Amino acid sequence: MNRKALLALALAIVMPLAGYYIVKYYSQQAVHMPPRYFTPDTVIVSEKNGKTVIDTVWHRVKNITFTNQLGKRVSLDSLHGKVIVIDFFFTRCPSICPGLARNMKRLQDAFVKNDSIVQFISISVDPEHDSVPQLRKFADRYNANHDTWWFVTGDKKEIYDFAFNELKASLADKEVDTAFLHTENFFLLDTNRVVRGWYNGFDSAKQSQLVRDIPLLRLEKNKKAPSVLRDLIPILPIVFIAIGIVIVVILILNNRKNKQRNA
Repeated sequence: MNRKALLALALAIVMPLAGYYIVKYYSQQAVHMPPRYFTPDTVIVSEKNGKTVIDTVWHRVKNITFTNQLGKRVSLDSLHGKVIVIDFFFTRCPSICPGLARNMKRLQDAFVKNDSIVQFISISVDPEHDSVPQLRKFADRYNANHDTWWFVTGDKKEIYDFAFNELKASLADKEVDTAFLHTENFFLLDTNRVVRGWYNGFDSAKQSQLVRDIPLLRLEKNKKAPSVLRDLIPILPIVFIAIGIVIVVILILNNRKNKQRNA
């Protein structure tokens, strides 16, 4: 066998294996999903086919019902399959709230072409004063889409319990006042209402990260139903080796034909 044939044979063997490891590496490393921030509610350990299986049940934010700027009763339960972005404000706020609203508007504009994947919710921390007309006036000031960005009010105790016990606002912002909730953070919930992060509403880098994280969560698959491509990874070596063998056989047959022609 001449030098060219040996080189082709070596490439036929090395390239499939290299292709396998490249595919494996990038399939595992290419996408970094937003983490889950709080300790799980439950860890279930069971045995399946002689192997120990650990299922983690993460803290799922409970449902809460509000009244939005259109006077409609709305709830988290009605947002099936949507990613949720939440912030807290009050209409008389002279400091951070207008800036947070402007940045939430930028977020909404970033998803104007696929607004069905995410719901934005601004929750009033001053429900005694933030009536429906006040919420509507505040929303219109920022040209909010009333369908995909709710400005909501409700029972003050329920709102504060929701902020501190469900969203863990005091963990996200160590300086937050439990008596009057005022935080710069946007809270991100996945489609299962698990908190996947909080993002400073005035940090442009964090806002850019939030824009990237929203569609990732929308496309996230349940680990119990992995993708077909992931299932195929363990057999990729066999596939690539088989391709290599076919290439080697073709090279040998072509080499024999060339020898017979030259004889």
